[in-house]
Amino acid sequence: MLFPASLLVVPLLTYPVFAQTYTDCDPTKKSCPADPALGTSTYSHDFTKGADDDNWKVTAGSINYTKDGAEFTVAKAGDAPTIKSKWYMFFGSVSFIMKSAPGTGIVSSAILQSDDLDEVDWEFLGGVPENVQTNYFSKGNTKTYDRQANASIPSGNSQTATHNYTISWTKDSLEWIIDGAVMRTVSYAQVNDAYGYPQTPMNVRIGKGRQ
Repeated sequence: MLFPASLLVVPLLTYPVFAQTYTDCDPTKKSCPADPALGTSTYSHDFTKGADDDNWKVTAGSINYTKDGAEFTVAKAGDAPTIKSKWYMFFGSVSFIMKSAPGTGIVSSAILQSDDLDEVDWEFLGGVPENVQTNYFSKGNTKTYDRQANASIPSGNSQTATHNYTISWTKDSLEWIIDGAVMRTVSYAQVNDAYGYPQTPMNVRIGKGRQ
């Protein structure tokens, strides 16, 4: 089970963009309709108070809202409960206050993703509660997976303790931050030539599934 207790989004710049991770419409391949920007300087939601249907869409499975937050349950093979923001942000920061799910083969994820498959994410493996994976991709380029780096969980267990997992995304760098401590930094100058750098408007996704 995944319990994002709350979410805080602070965009640096937002505007309507063209074109979505299975993606609904990839603007690098065809003309796509405009997608909405967040349109506010700060957005936050406490999932212990229930759903926010104005800002979030359930794209797979079903989500239960409890006193602990939004609960994502994988009951059988093929289940992959996921919610996705109805808006996009172009640079800024996103904080997920959450616990990850236990179970070997279970993956909990908190993701930023664009229509043309730029991506920045946190991925939690259910069999490895002491670490979290940090990843980034540009334009869906997954020819290599050597961009991944692990970060240690301060409490030693992402499944039993609630932590604040933040992604800070600017035109110059990416930072993965846990409870205010920077765990990893990737700069545009460092990686763009070799791997590309995420630099198109992205929506926010929270979900859980099987490896």
